[in-house]
Amino acid sequence: MGPGRLLLVGEGNFSFAAALSNTLDASTSLTATCLPSLVDLTRDPVARENLQRLRERGSEAGPFAKPRPAASPSRSEKGAEVRFGVDCTRLADAFELHDRGFDRIYFNFPHCGRKAGVAKNRELLAKFFQSCADVLAEEGEVHVALCRGQGGTPADKPQREWHNSWQVVAMAALGGFILSDVHPFSCEAVPGYKCTGYRSQDKSFHVEGALNHIFTRSLPFECSQPRIFRIKVGDQWFSFPEPEALVGKLNRSFLEAPSCHPIKTINEKLIAELGKTFPLKRLKCSFPLLLQEDASVLPSWNCDILSTAFWINLCEDNSNSESLTSGTTQDMEDFLVSFSQLSLPKGPGRDGKEAAHEGICGQAKVCLRPSLLVYIQAVIQAPDFLPGSLHIISGPVFQKCRILPFTMPVFHEILLILGFNQNLKDSCLQSLLDHLKGILDSLLTQTMLEGSKLSSSVEFVLQPNGKDYMICVEVHNFGPDCAKDLIIGSVTTSATGITHKEQCFVFVSMNLDLLAMLVWSISDWRILWTFDNRFLKNFVPEKMEPFKSYSLYPPCYIHDISFWLDKKKGFDELEFHTVARAVSQDTVISVQFLSHFQHPKTEQVSLCYRLTYQTCDKALTQQQVASMQSQFRKEIEKRLHVTPR
Repeated sequence: MGPGRLLLVGEGNFSFAAALSNTLDASTSLTATCLPSLVDLTRDPVARENLQRLRERGSEAGPFAKPRPAASPSRSEKGAEVRFGVDCTRLADAFELHDRGFDRIYFNFPHCGRKAGVAKNRELLAKFFQSCADVLAEEGEVHVALCRGQGGTPADKPQREWHNSWQVVAMAALGGFILSDVHPFSCEAVPGYKCTGYRSQDKSFHVEGALNHIFTRSLPFECSQPRIFRIKVGDQWFSFPEPEALVGKLNRSFLEAPSCHPIKTINEKLIAELGKTFPLKRLKCSFPLLLQEDASVLPSWNCDILSTAFWINLCEDNSNSESLTSGTTQDMEDFLVSFSQLSLPKGPGRDGKEAAHEGICGQAKVCLRPSLLVYIQAVIQAPDFLPGSLHIISGPVFQKCRILPFTMPVFHEILLILGFNQNLKDSCLQSLLDHLKGILDSLLTQTMLEGSKLSSSVEFVLQPNGKDYMICVEVHNFGPDCAKDLIIGSVTTSATGITHKEQCFVFVSMNLDLLAMLVWSISDWRILWTFDNRFLKNFVPEKMEPFKSYSLYPPCYIHDISFWLDKKKGFDELEFHTVARAVSQDTVISVQFLSHFQHPKTEQVSLCYRLTYQTCDKALTQQQVASMQSQFRKEIEKRLHVTPR
């Protein structure tokens, strides 16, 4: 065990403290505490013996030390300290500010005593975790050992029903902690340890099948407000709020040079492998992130893509850019550089500045780009377009979507464009598909354990028109219940209205985020967008290993909602999902339709849905979810014109 400060709470006979002290090196300090007083404890001969052992180890600090003064010796000194009458639910009362910052806190087999039920023991855990937040170092750990089944997580064999367990992960969330690891508790690892106190008696707990749960701090779950972004058209500044469903997802620069994000790794590997077979022309994604409704760049064969776009209202912004608060207002360089490329309306007798102002603030509607496919015509009509070369663009795109496990409102798309002569169409297309399949199959096997079977296989599924393909992957690596064909992209050869010097074209679009999830066995797309630094620490350059989550078994919270529809207005289910995503800050993982009811007299229609809340990287409490659900009721009434029941 490395250097650090250890705190033990709820010690019974101090046998764990005494045993653990024998395994520590000289740079580790140990503070052992218990709730009883010294007088009560000295009646136990085993406790007296263990206290003597601790006294010998902690002769410099003294076994029954008082809180150390500010001018005390270094915390890394060799020594064991014992404190009595310490309530583990009020640790801030026992340790002064200068005496906190423990690297590990241990609580073995917590129990309220006697025949306390699960509710009282949950309350004990909740208060303990809230207390730990006051005295734990920023990157510290809380170790909680529980008997078989008490924790209520899938790690317990067998697993108890949630309502009959101590719900340890949910209780930890109240203190801002997530479960980062869990493993069997072994008394043999600390020879001499005898856990006593079962039902407040000198009896051992049943430790067979017991588990040690290791918790770490979660990033704070803040009610983040959408940022305000500013763009410049000519000499005029405009601003727009970040769409609520995309909070924290604009300007992340995952594909840029300094990034070590797995999405960039996948992008670079794909491009490098394609470059071994095809001459490449890599295009910097300098195309605008904003599009106008009447933009002519959208191919007629894919015009319905705008129906799922995030539309934005631009407002004239006369504020002084130097006085803006960073963190709430940002100047988006990729917007600034490229927005002038938009076709703003320009009527007779109006200069560019006036046209831009009227075009944006008047009639023009602007959206975040829903796909890179909208730039196909611009690429192939560029003077430097080279038939026979594979043109590649990568960048983020934004689409409203239903809440499903493998659908995401923002992802990184890679677009491959290949032009060739008519007489080479079949051979060029087949060559591209064959090489692409080989590259994808190779990527999907790089993180597999030695001796394991292929967990995913790539297939090009011919579409009903007999010309285009969907790129599908048969997925097995997210568990037996998740076996399915996942669409990760498309191959288009039948685009109408796309012409250039009698050339034929093939366009390949792929979702890099889904590819990254498959390659590293990442089961939740939301973790790709976390701000927690622990995520990127999983990815070492040139080393492909399956992702190991640092937030295990997050609890689920289920809420049902029913509402009356307005007879005069239709119901937009896609917008219903989008509002749920926005209000919950992407914590709703499932929206399930339950029932449809029509009142026999008024003929008014009521719908009922079930929402499941769960996070992948943060501590989420039942109280927070209840607040979100309440806000959701208000928002759908305002935005969708329904009446919650």
